[in-house]
Amino acid sequence: MLNLFAPALAGAALVATAMLPAAPAAAQDSAAARLPPRISVMGEGEASVAPDMAVVTLSVLREAGTAREALNANSAAMKEVLDALKAAGIAERDIQTSRLDIQPRYSQPSRDKPQEPKIVGYAVSNEVTVRIRKLAEAGAIIDKVVGLGVNQGGGISFVKEDLKATMTEARKRAVADALDKARTLAEAAGVKLGPILSIEENAAPPRPIAYAAPMRKAAADMAVPLASGENSYQTQVSVVFEIAR
Repeated sequence: MLNLFAPALAGAALVATAMLPAAPAAAQDSAAARLPPRISVMGEGEASVAPDMAVVTLSVLREAGTAREALNANSAAMKEVLDALKAAGIAERDIQTSRLDIQPRYSQPSRDKPQEPKIVGYAVSNEVTVRIRKLAEAGAIIDKVVGLGVNQGGGISFVKEDLKATMTEARKRAVADALDKARTLAEAAGVKLGPILSIEENAAPPRPIAYAAPMRKAAADMAVPLASGENSYQTQVSVVFEIAR
């Protein structure tokens, strides 16, 4: 028996299927329309504190004809540096090897006789990072190890070990800054602020704004002069306010 209604039913099914996605989209639009009007602001806060610790990088470079000779010479020099650090009261937990490099040294071909560079020796560089907890002794300690063989690069930064109180103050100032900005925006728009809907801190490891100062070799008969100053730490918060109806 011939079914005359089959094409019509198929067409109706296609139309119904095409219309299905419209329902969730309409529901989403309706939900968005029910959300209260809001003001979103970003607040910034900063707090300063005097550091209580110096973090120093010390590097020893030695060169020799073979990799073994260069490594032996470097190890001997670094041992003297480490022994001096420990003798100065630096705990083992505050001394950490941060880099060890062994690199070949190549000959420099002349322009008159071009040839492939050849290995003529090796250089070994050993770097340690040291935490000096007694700031008053940092200059004398640096001067001592430089005299023992620290001869490459190096740097120093001053940090605060416990930042809890400092970051608490920075967060308070960030929220206060957000409140001030929100009030300004609401007043300019002729509306009133409602309750806070959300507060979110833009989480990041706290880092001082100050840059690490380069370490320079001082005269042999005097300690390295150091000025630790203050470090400033920042944080940001995102705050969303409802606009009062």
